[in-house]
Amino acid sequence: MLNTESFEIISLQEMDKVKLMNRTDHKYWFSLSELQSLLESIYNQYYILQIDGNYQMPYSTTYFDTLKNDMFTAHHNGKLNRYKIRKRIYLNSGIGFLEIKFKSNKGRTIKKRIPTDVTSNQFTEKEDLFIQSNTPYGASDLQLSLQNNFTRLTLVNKNFKERCTVDLNLQYKKENKCVALDKLVIVEIKSEGNSEISALKLALRDHRLKTAGFSKYCIGRTVTDSELKRNAFKNKIRKIEKVISTKRELYTIN
Repeated sequence: MLNTESFEIISLQEMDKVKLMNRTDHKYWFSLSELQSLLESIYNQYYILQIDGNYQMPYSTTYFDTLKNDMFTAHHNGKLNRYKIRKRIYLNSGIGFLEIKFKSNKGRTIKKRIPTDVTSNQFTEKEDLFIQSNTPYGASDLQLSLQNNFTRLTLVNKNFKERCTVDLNLQYKKENKCVALDKLVIVEIKSEGNSEISALKLALRDHRLKTAGFSKYCIGRTVTDSELKRNAFKNKIRKIEKVISTKRELYTIN
């Protein structure tokens, strides 16, 4: 059980100051056993988001891709100017958004979103137009490709120039296959520019934790679908298995 009582609280309304829809991202992933001491080292420099008395917010995400898995393949092959299309639900509130994430060849992440019906995985005409206006795809090109669930802590630097997410209890589902990475922590530092002066980044360095890419979508597709091309992610999957000390392989490497 994480202890976050040392953090000062920030509300959802106050977080509007740091939306960062156009940003740079730095990701880290490591064992859950490292997290408590990491949080204790930065509590005086960050606020923690609290909603209705809760710090750990449950999320559910549904990803969409083409029949040929164009978006997964683009990431696997290291292509920049790539997209992800997803529906994300904030389970505590029941609010959901259709989101498009664009990774530019300048290394920036640009996210656009509109409200969506959380009870449906189909696209409305308005959503189809949103997709066509912001990606090379249309709703008719897409199919459900993956679902995940996780809980999230959100930290906001007291200078309001940085937002950090701490994701826990990650679980994937593809048709009837489920995979849990419940001993893994994924941290993402999101800022408008250079995060070298980030207190969290410095604390991660002090804990000997290095930045390493982690796409929830691509890792999830890899561990739930043995038919996909996966060469670029084999080494990362092995490292994840080692970090979480799993007694079984997340997938069978052919």
